[in-house]
Amino acid sequence: QVQLVESGGGLVQAGGSLRLSCAASGLTFSNYAMGWFRQAPGKEREFVVYISRMGGTIYYADSVRGRFTISRDNAKNTVYLQMNILKPEDTAVYYCAAGTSLSGMRVGNLIDYWGQGTQVTVSS
Repeated sequence: QVQLVESGGGLVQAGGSLRLSCAASGLTFSNYAMGWFRQAPGKEREFVVYISRMGGTIYYADSVRGRFTISRDNAKNTVYLQMNILKPEDTAVYYCAAGTSLSGMRVGNLIDYWGQGTQVTVSS
């Protein structure tokens, strides 16, 4: 059974930092591109960033580029999202995702597995 388990969410003041983790099990982690998405209350889920299987290709949404950093450790089956200079508009439930298509992941399609999400709240 495949599981993606996010952790590291919480409440932080604007300008602060958080580091999210997503631990994968039940799949060959290095076979999958990994991504982060988020969904704010009343809004659709949106793409945040993806990283390719070996980490050689990374793509960020404009809204987070320069503030967020994705990384992965294939030996630990874990993908990370370092979030700096957080803004109130970053408040959302953050989901990690696994898929085999980078182009699909960019638009939220062809996702094979989703995590359950972790709440990030940024206070002003």
